[in-house]
Amino acid sequence: MPRRTFLWPIALLLVGALSLLAPPSNSVTAADDDGDDRIALEDAKKLKSPVPYTKESIARGKVLYRRDCTECHGADGKSQVDVIANATDLTDPEYWASGISEGEVYRSIRDGAGDAMPPFKDKVSKHEDLWDMTNYVRSLWPESARPKLAE
Repeated sequence: MPRRTFLWPIALLLVGALSLLAPPSNSVTAADDDGDDRIALEDAKKLKSPVPYTKESIARGKVLYRRDCTECHGADGKSQVDVIANATDLTDPEYWASGISEGEVYRSIRDGAGDAMPPFKDKVSKHEDLWDMTNYVRSLWPESARPKLAE
């Protein structure tokens, strides 16, 4: 019996330590007063990608997507993943709450979206990579909604 009572304090310490590792909740609706560099929605609508919408950019974005996004959005972008019930279906922009302009999609990837999607600005170090991911996500849309490929 003494072994069980000895394990409870250790278990509680482990749970406490693990809770310190959990990332904080990060809302994207407004910047905090502490110098937060999230992009405001109004500014995101005006952003234009410095990375052309090309097959090469889409291919680079696909590699990054598969590494960082499939856990929640699925390999096909349809978000039919049992674990995440509220992930956005990336193939149907008609129902996107965070906007569908290239800047708004970039903002959602960079700064996160809602309470469930974390920001990727610290995980994906280059802006060009975030734009490649944006281009890949937009390539998942129905053909009539996709941007025109640049040569």
